[in-house]
Amino acid sequence: MTGRSTPAGPLAVAVHSEESFALARPVVPVTRDGAGRLGSAYWQEVERSTRGAVQARRTPEGVELRLFSRAPALLRFGVPKIQVDPTGVSCTYPVLGGLLARGAGGELVFEQRRSSTWYVRTLVRDFSPRLAGRTGSAPWTGFVYHQVQARLHRAIGRRYVARLVRESLQ
Repeated sequence: MTGRSTPAGPLAVAVHSEESFALARPVVPVTRDGAGRLGSAYWQEVERSTRGAVQARRTPEGVELRLFSRAPALLRFGVPKIQVDPTGVSCTYPVLGGLLARGAGGELVFEQRRSSTWYVRTLVRDFSPRLAGRTGSAPWTGFVYHQVQARLHRAIGRRYVARLVRESLQ
């Protein structure tokens, strides 16, 4: 497993976070259904890992994460973009907003690829979290994001991949 979380630039509030997990073999088929499974398995793991406190609600616009099914949404994601090619599959959700986002922008990506070996990767790209503070603000303002939201995403990502591997072996 490799992982990193860095600001998008010296003055930016957007973050980039990536977790990559090496695999002995693919955990989903290299098909549209396999790519879709990467996304749906993640939302299931969010619910499991939070013991149902955070729930993923599917809507015509995409997916909303809500605390105890109550409004407003913590995060809102658009309809996923599915990609399939000979080296793997991906499922990409654009971030539409929510309480934990500064606004629309960025994306959440789940992918399974083969280079020299198979791997699964979760990627948060160009996301502007509300809890990360503002450009030019005091250094401690990003503490809540890095100590809570980013850590929670990484922990759920590890559980998500472990579950994908277990389910692929059954």
